[in-house]
Amino acid sequence: MNGMTANLPVRTPDAPEAELFSNPKAAVQRLCELYEDASTFLIDKFRDSLEGNPPAERYRAFYPEIKITTQSFAKIDSRLSFGHVAQPGTYATTVTRPDLFRNYLEQQIRLLVDNHGVSVQIGVSCTPMPMHFAVANAADLIVPQEGAMEFTLRDVFDVPDLSTTNDDIVNGTLKELPDVPEPLAPFTAQRIDYSLARLSHYTATAAEHFQNHVLFTNYQFYVEEFEGYARQMLADPDSGYTGFVSTGNHVLKDANGEIPKTEKTPQMPTYHLTREDGSGITLVNIGVGPSNAKTATDHIAVLRPHAWLMVGHCAGLRNTQSLGDFVLAHAYLREDHVLDDDLPVWVPIPALAEIQIALEKSVAEVTQFEGFDLKRIMRTGTVATIDNRNWELRDQSGPVQRLSQSRAIALDMESATIAANGFRFRVPYGTLLCVSDKPLHGELKLPGMASDFYKTQVSRHLLIGIRAMEHLREMPLERLHSRKLRSFAETAFL
Repeated sequence: MNGMTANLPVRTPDAPEAELFSNPKAAVQRLCELYEDASTFLIDKFRDSLEGNPPAERYRAFYPEIKITTQSFAKIDSRLSFGHVAQPGTYATTVTRPDLFRNYLEQQIRLLVDNHGVSVQIGVSCTPMPMHFAVANAADLIVPQEGAMEFTLRDVFDVPDLSTTNDDIVNGTLKELPDVPEPLAPFTAQRIDYSLARLSHYTATAAEHFQNHVLFTNYQFYVEEFEGYARQMLADPDSGYTGFVSTGNHVLKDANGEIPKTEKTPQMPTYHLTREDGSGITLVNIGVGPSNAKTATDHIAVLRPHAWLMVGHCAGLRNTQSLGDFVLAHAYLREDHVLDDDLPVWVPIPALAEIQIALEKSVAEVTQFEGFDLKRIMRTGTVATIDNRNWELRDQSGPVQRLSQSRAIALDMESATIAANGFRFRVPYGTLLCVSDKPLHGELKLPGMASDFYKTQVSRHLLIGIRAMEHLREMPLERLHSRKLRSFAETAFL
């Protein structure tokens, strides 16, 4: 059977001619129709093949596409960092799950139409939709392992192509090709589909539950406090929050309702305090280490969040610091190494004024310290991120000298990774850490020593992160997404 399927004729679904749209809602609706037609076609053919109907054809469907052609430079508001192409030409991007990205796509298309005075073209692309990503829309279907079926899957259906699923656009390494449109968005459809699948696997929650404001932490204590805060918000009809989603996609609407325990704890437990417009808050417990931090942000980035913040624990490096003090990062010493191939260490990671102001304001509100008195409980400076949790066991002369020369005031294993990936993916980022030990000054993180610290500080620290996100939510999107995050030649889409 395998040999018979190698040269099958190719069958594709009927596709309408590409059409121009000036109405963003109508454009996205057409994208939804094209995507639904393609994915349904593949799902139906795959279901037939699993039911014992030998495939007599090769089946292929394509992602929908947005394309724009402009003949002149746009006269745009120079304060805007997105919503326009850099120069005349043709630009395009493939699209997946337009239902999930409806608000985002409508906003980006509206800006293009308004800024350039031209319509966008919606049609079928030349990029095949892999079967694995199509069946993600069918809860009752899975793709069996190679050899488990009577035919070779890749002879009949397209499978993910990792050679074209990469970050060349955001990394600035994409090579221009003649007669090929320039990228319109930072991620292609295949890259997004890959991350949506990974997110579901790592977090045990579906992508549609993720909110536009993401908090990362490295301790379970924050999850427990987040659930408590969520219940308070659900009990308040004026809070604007509508639900709390826990792992396993359990949606809690009642403040006193029960949350069932999942049979298997995911690698990065994730929880969502939701609002109708997606402007709520997602909390991700990434655990310890830069690898986890990179993995989480690599995939959450495709959802185009408005901001992400790290609110975790750190080692205080100055004797003047006390356990429980806060650290507001305004620079990062990158010794995590996980992003060295994608973002060279010589690239500066700037602090973003909008984020810094929101965090400092929130610290003042929650702690009731203001102005110069804030220095009693918070210090601003360089945060060093390393990849060795047991760095204290090394010869201290080298690490301590580097930390001192960098003016570092705190050390952890995640913050610089999250900030660097925020810079790389054009997602506004920030860090507010809490000192949980002082290894250079004899206060190691040992059992029992930090119990009082955890009881008193975690709740306050989490509340500061939530308050900061609420301040950022009130800020116009055009102001929050800083021009500092944009390079010479940027995609029009955020």
